[in-house]
Amino acid sequence: MVNDRHKPGYLNTIEKANCAYCGYANGVVAYAREILSRTEQYWCPIRHAQRVPHAHERYPEFFPHGDAQGYQQGIGVKRADLRRMGTGHSSDRGVD
Repeated sequence: MVNDRHKPGYLNTIEKANCAYCGYANGVVAYAREILSRTEQYWCPIRHAQRVPHAHERYPEFFPHGDAQGYQQGIGVKRADLRRMGTGHSSDRGVD
């Protein structure tokens, strides 16, 4: 979570409070989305039959809808990928 937008001196008190709130709220939502995307990858990495707007970054690697053979053959690999990620800290993924 990055919460530093409330620091500039040119913001008034209300703007600083709003920036602090937005930074925190967006961080919480991003954290929840990451947890949910990993849960989805572990338990049901199958793409929906219909297009999903704004899908998370793991979604394109999910199995096509209706690909029973691919799912059965590859579910172990998807789960192993998550185990290899370890804690999932940004340093584990090469993200600054």
